[in-house]
Amino acid sequence: MTQANDQPFPEDGEPTVFATVMAPHRSLSARGFLIFMLAIGGLSLASGFYFLSLGAWPIFGFFGLDVVLLYFAFRANFRAAAAREYIRVTPSLVQVRQVSARGEAKEARMNPFFTRLKRRDMEEIGTLDLSLVSRERQVPVGIHLGPWQKAELADDLGDALGQVKRGVTRTVF
Repeated sequence: MTQANDQPFPEDGEPTVFATVMAPHRSLSARGFLIFMLAIGGLSLASGFYFLSLGAWPIFGFFGLDVVLLYFAFRANFRAAAAREYIRVTPSLVQVRQVSARGEAKEARMNPFFTRLKRRDMEEIGTLDLSLVSRERQVPVGIHLGPWQKAELADDLGDALGQVKRGVTRTVF
C-alpha cells in the first residue's frame, strides 16, 4: 500500500515556480532518545531503591510510572513527526497537500490568479498565521513552522504568486 507521504504531487509536465516540503522540527534523534530514557530510567531506579530502603515502597512505583509516561509522551511526539506539508506553485495551479502523522492527506487546489497570501504579523514575535486564500476558500500553510520561518515562507510564496501573475512561460497547455 502506498502511503500518502510517498507521492506529494503527480508529475504533470508543467514548470514549477515554487515548491517546498515542510515537516515538524524534531531535535532529539532516536539515539538521543535511547540515551535520555536510559539516564532517566537509571536515575528513577536508583531513587526508587533509595526510597524502598527507607520503607516508602509506594514511591518506587511512582518513579516507574514517571518513566513509563515519559516514554509514551516521547513516542507520541516521534509519531507526530511523520506529518508533512507540501506546497507547489505552477503557472496554472497552486497545490497544497497536508499529510497528517497518520497518513491522511488533505489537498487543496487553487487558481494562482485568484489566490492571495494572508498573513498575521506581530512586530515582536513575527508571522503568527499564514494562509492562502482563493475566493471563499482559505487554507492555512506553514502550520509546523515557527514565526520567523513563516515569514520567510510568506516572502517566498508571495514572490512565486507575483511571478505567476506577471507571466511565466508555459510549456504545457
